[in-house]
Amino acid sequence: MQLTVTDRASQWFQDEMGLTKGNGVRFFGKVYGKTPVHDGFSLGMARDDHPLSPVVDTVKDGIHYFVDGQDEWFFKGLDFGVDYDTKTDGPKYQYTPNNEL
Repeated sequence: MQLTVTDRASQWFQDEMGLTKGNGVRFFGKVYGKTPVHDGFSLGMARDDHPLSPVVDTVKDGIHYFVDGQDEWFFKGLDFGVDYDTKTDGPKYQYTPNNEL
């Protein structure tokens, strides 16, 4: 799994969540909702400066964007991209199938 964060998305997280170098954002799956790749589950995010056991950790502008091992099931077989959407003034997410099982 790869996790990519664009420059503009990273800036949004810094501005909206007050993040600075050394802080972190954890992405996870949660019950209810829908994504392009899951029915009945949606994407969650939370500020988390202390990852337990990240399976992927991308550092952008000194901030850790990561998925912990307990949430790997949600991203299994996918690369995950975080971009900025000018229409909603917030993050938008891309799920791209990869060859991992």
